[in-house]
Amino acid sequence: MSAALTIEVVSDVICPWCYIGKRRLGKALAALEGEVSAEIRWLPFQLNPRMPPEGMARAAYRAAKFGSIERSRELDARVAGEGKSEGIAFAFERIERTPNTVAAHALVGLAQEQGRADALLDALFRAYFVDGIDISSTDNTVAVCARFGLKADSVRTALADPAIKDRTRSEVDKALARGAFGSPYIVVDGEPFWGSDRLEQIDKWLETGGW
Repeated sequence: MSAALTIEVVSDVICPWCYIGKRRLGKALAALEGEVSAEIRWLPFQLNPRMPPEGMARAAYRAAKFGSIERSRELDARVAGEGKSEGIAFAFERIERTPNTVAAHALVGLAQEQGRADALLDALFRAYFVDGIDISSTDNTVAVCARFGLKADSVRTALADPAIKDRTRSEVDKALARGAFGSPYIVVDGEPFWGSDRLEQIDKWLETGGW
């Protein structure tokens, strides 16, 4: 009989380490198939909680955050190298805007109620990091969600509903209260997971200023 685990992953859809971490978590669980039965719940986090609703030009945002666009490119190259080992073709040069992610998280929450959060997260990660799609655009986000059976009307309603967005912000606050100072933050059966990979990731996260 396999051991049952509840794994909560606090992440942001514009966090490259979350994309990498999701791949690694999937590989780890696949290696334990038959030994572990895991229920994964994806919880929201915002790397940039003060981001304007319409987002910002990425080049300007990154230059302000890291001191120069050159330093930003150095960090992008480091992450791209790490991602390549996991089969992720990061294309940071295609990304023109850094979005506010409240709306995207609201949709992940909607998909989670339908058992589709994992697939939608993969789609959002790929759209942003590989295809360079502006996921702060309602039309773009609707198109991404449509690939996974989320109806356009339902997506637009969710994006326009302040109560859904307020719930997302509340979930972010809860994550902070639980000790999630960055992302990804992983909790296994109620206990934070502090494996060696996680400690290494924290070092990288601190070095890059929280991304």
